[in-house]
Amino acid sequence: MRKNAITAEAAAALVFDGASVMVGGFLGVGSPDRLIDALVARGARGLTIIGNDTAYPTIGVGKLIEAGCVARVQASHIGTNATTQRLMSAGAIDVELIPQGTLAERIRAGGSGLGGVLTSTGVGTIVAQGKQLVEIDGASFLIEKPLRADFALLRAHEADYYGNLTYRLTAANFNPIMAFAADCVIAEPDEIVPVGVIPPDAVRTPGVLVTHLIARAHC
Repeated sequence: MRKNAITAEAAAALVFDGASVMVGGFLGVGSPDRLIDALVARGARGLTIIGNDTAYPTIGVGKLIEAGCVARVQASHIGTNATTQRLMSAGAIDVELIPQGTLAERIRAGGSGLGGVLTSTGVGTIVAQGKQLVEIDGASFLIEKPLRADFALLRAHEADYYGNLTYRLTAANFNPIMAFAADCVIAEPDEIVPVGVIPPDAVRTPGVLVTHLIARAHC
């Protein structure tokens, strides 16, 4: 189905306060900057952010932290963002630190309809607190539950008007798997090209998964 591109502001209006939001990117690389800026401008509140990290205070997800948009973070680390650390220590933001591989697999499980994943990472540490432990062939594993979100905000390199997406370099780390694990997927491409320009074997996210495209910014 052909998709009409919408503005970043219109997309931000769809993300309701209190929503769970997956945000692609790795320290800001591959994050949807215009969408993030629009959420800050809208004054979004109470968001649960699911992503690899919280980047830096003025970059990527860090802008949402600085603006007070976020109530909870589920990420693999916050070590590059002193604001997130300060707010966590003050009890102003709830932070769940998840080992990076486990985070990726929990998102993948959420997108694939799986009941969870088994991992030995975290066994015998505070990561295991409150989680079910199973033993297989004499080895212990944690059951990690799948992750899904209300929204996934993605940064793509190219999109066509069917919503097919390509990514560049490290932007492919989390964006593709998040496209499977959210009820509403909003993609911010660098460029929207005519249908047929993207070779089929270059498509990393098929358009059937994408709900909305963000129009190119006016120069």
